[in-house]
Amino acid sequence: MQDIDYESRLKELEKTVRILKKKLERSEVDREQLENASELREAVLKNVIRELEESQTALENRSKELETTLGNLKALQLKLVASEKMSALGVLVAGIAHEINNPVSFIYGNLNHANNYFQDLLSLVEIYQKYYPKPVAAIKQKIREIELDFLKEDSEKLFQSMTGGAERICDIVKSLRTFSRLDEAEFKAVNIHDGIDSTLVILNNRLKPSPDNLYGIKIIRNYGKLPLVECYAGQLNQVFMNILANATDALDEKVIKHKQKQNQDLLNPKIDICTKVIDHDWVEISIADNGLGIDEQVQTKLFDPFFTTKDVGKGTGLGLSISYRIIIELHGGKLKCHSTPGGGATFVIQIPIRQSKINS
Repeated sequence: MQDIDYESRLKELEKTVRILKKKLERSEVDREQLENASELREAVLKNVIRELEESQTALENRSKELETTLGNLKALQLKLVASEKMSALGVLVAGIAHEINNPVSFIYGNLNHANNYFQDLLSLVEIYQKYYPKPVAAIKQKIREIELDFLKEDSEKLFQSMTGGAERICDIVKSLRTFSRLDEAEFKAVNIHDGIDSTLVILNNRLKPSPDNLYGIKIIRNYGKLPLVECYAGQLNQVFMNILANATDALDEKVIKHKQKQNQDLLNPKIDICTKVIDHDWVEISIADNGLGIDEQVQTKLFDPFFTTKDVGKGTGLGLSISYRIIIELHGGKLKCHSTPGGGATFVIQIPIRQSKINS
């Protein structure tokens, strides 16, 4: 009886083992399937991640291309604006030079002759007075009316004044020509000081005393001994114009802001212009004003296109950005601004003396 029970239990155990074995086999199959499915999911996920990375890289490259294109467009726009401004200035200068030079030359050339004729007439009158010391009553009356003695005394001053005025007009026209130099399309060795002085002549009206600025703006020239500098003279003079005009604006703003607080003579608005040779092969031009200064945040955007702190209609925001490109791109130079609020501003221009050496 006990043997039968033993065999029966043995068979049940064998059966149980077989069942467990089959379950184990199924579990192994399920495990392999799960592993395969997991590997598949991992592969798919890796593909998705790789595609996303490739898409991100492509987008970044495209973004960089668009930024480069936008930068090129802005640069082209600035060059076109600068070119158009210089072209318009050339037409204006040519017209002014033609329309003013001819009549001024005629006046200036004849002033000396007119003075000589007048002096001859006065000499004739003196001879008449010498030989006819007692003229008739009508002549005496006319002498009193025209104040002959004063006329003699004042005539020389009158002709000197007219001659000086004509010479001043000639100087202005000459300065306009020097400033624009539109006939010089290539690098040419020029006197930098002539360009600065011609710009100051054009800005002279901004430097004179006015109701808002009773003492005007003082110009201090600290010119060093410079050689002739190879440059695009017209464009370089445009840089001088932009910086000097901004300096006068800053000084006017300072005077208007403080004129109620203190005497204007204590403000002493001035522009210091200093030139010198540095490192033997470079020249440096610094233009400093004692205006209100520029805060650090504005300085970081100072040379950005279309950035301006001026009111609408008073500034395009292109002057300094065009100046920056003229110095950096056209001349391979440097343009920097040093300023602290309340401490004025200094613009420093550095360019090579010989552009041919830089470009060779």
